[in-house]
Amino acid sequence: MARAGLSPVAQPRANDGKPNELDIFLEMEAAVEAALAPLVDDGTLRADALASLGPLVEPPRDPAHGELATSAALALARAARANPRELAARMAMALARDPRVASAEVAGPGFVNLRLAPAAWDDLLVAILAAGAAYGRGAPAGAVLPVNIEFVSANPTGPMHMGHCRGAVVGDALANLLAFAGHEVVREYYVNDAGAQVDVLARSAHHRYREALGEEVGEIPAGLYPGAYLQPVGAALAAEFGDRFRAAPEAEWLPLFRKRAVAAMMDLIRADLQALGIRHDIFSSEAEVLASGAPQAAEAELRARGLVYDGVLEPPRGEPSDDWAPTELPLFRSTAFGDDVDRPIRRADGSWTYFGVDLAYHRAKAARSSAMIDIWGADHSGTVRRIVGAVEALTDGRVPLDVKLVQMVRLFRAGEPVRMSKRAGDFVTLREVVDEVGPGVVRFMMLTKRPEAMLDFDFASVVEQSRENPVFYVQYAHARIRSVERRVAESGIVPVDPPPLARLDADERALVRQLAAWPRTVRMAADAHEPHRIAFFLHEVAAGFHALWNRGNDDPALRLFVPDDPGLLAARLALARATAQVLRLGLGILGVEPAEELR
Repeated sequence: MARAGLSPVAQPRANDGKPNELDIFLEMEAAVEAALAPLVDDGTLRADALASLGPLVEPPRDPAHGELATSAALALARAARANPRELAARMAMALARDPRVASAEVAGPGFVNLRLAPAAWDDLLVAILAAGAAYGRGAPAGAVLPVNIEFVSANPTGPMHMGHCRGAVVGDALANLLAFAGHEVVREYYVNDAGAQVDVLARSAHHRYREALGEEVGEIPAGLYPGAYLQPVGAALAAEFGDRFRAAPEAEWLPLFRKRAVAAMMDLIRADLQALGIRHDIFSSEAEVLASGAPQAAEAELRARGLVYDGVLEPPRGEPSDDWAPTELPLFRSTAFGDDVDRPIRRADGSWTYFGVDLAYHRAKAARSSAMIDIWGADHSGTVRRIVGAVEALTDGRVPLDVKLVQMVRLFRAGEPVRMSKRAGDFVTLREVVDEVGPGVVRFMMLTKRPEAMLDFDFASVVEQSRENPVFYVQYAHARIRSVERRVAESGIVPVDPPPLARLDADERALVRQLAAWPRTVRMAADAHEPHRIAFFLHEVAAGFHALWNRGNDDPALRLFVPDDPGLLAARLALARATAQVLRLGLGILGVEPAEELR
């Protein structure tokens, strides 16, 4: 059953309308619906009453209250004209008859807390192992337009730096997450190759070109890009054109040098992204958007609908400016979509504003997408409302746009700020960081906080082998499990098959319950477009596993490897293998290779 409020991107992919038998939360939601069916049959509840609710089954806030909980009685009491506790009692009686349910208790004003029979958890553990890499994965739902995720989109004026890194990882991990959840995903990069910054790039390349010809060019002039990364571009231009453009007027070489320099920078950016394990399906060009006439077409469409008009902007707020004069401009009615003022799509000289080109670009994306997600730096927060409004206007709300804002990353080395790069001069390149600590460490660390929160990246702490390092903590759990599997194989012991899972104790069953939350975690993270939830979940699973491991430090009988008891060994090995499987699935979404061993 599709829940109200989910975006088209986030609708769970059902299997022929049946709940996922490996998702205990969806299974028990079906049980709750069955418990409420008599109220629908006798007319007490409308048939569509459940569709307006959120999730029917969730983990209880306090684990001591049970393993699962539903607040459906509270939510439906008014519609049913019933006391919520009485309604909850009726539900609890029906749920208690389910063979999977050990107890169903009414609590508080109308909650129903559930505990499942141990056999239900045993069956789920067997199913998790049988599902393998499919556990928690969404099923395709036929031919649909893809979800478009545009991310990175760094100006093509130099190599990737750490200011770009976090958005790159968030976008790629989100693409992985939505694909895992069953959606077709297109990863897109918007190349800003038509602004003043690419003219500066061309002039900077010309400076390096003259340098490559042997000219004494001195210091890099103010306003040009100083990085040494442009020296190979200058050398290539010198090899191709000789001294043809050494003293030529700018108008003769600027378009050519701009094209060559942008292409070289995009090659550099692709290589940097590849080092981080990131690829894009589409590279769209701002220059091509302009050349295609797309902004004119978007303006004509919006004018025809009364959403673009010719008007005069209010004067700038604050101190009066002598430079300002009232000028009639084509304005988009962004106030109709929650913005504080209407926004110009052209400048006084007739050229397109960045917003004017951007709305045309999004119009083109919307024609080939079911939904769009943009990953932007937090410094662009002021433009979110206007572009979301423009997309809503252009698509009549059929193609939602979600803009995710990503905060900066601050670099430290043993607590001291890191500011400069040997290669780029005024920033730290992504490649330098990846080469030093590895792509997996970089990717995981970028997802250890919500993207809108500032993130500190310390070169020393991210490679430290301690519990405080989340990358190590999760990888160590996987490596420990793999070490046990190797030890069992080397011992020649043949674990009992099928494993007697009834021998797992209460603490071990608690880890099974954590693993059971994996499909729900995927659904919720995909619904919210928040891949960092996967990193958080992996840390919790790793903590649960390490807690079991550490019990064996005090009592050898509680260790995973118990060679004198093949039955118990088989049961614990099954739990460990399921844990490793979930860790691998989560790390795969994050784009991180699981560690086989740690030294």
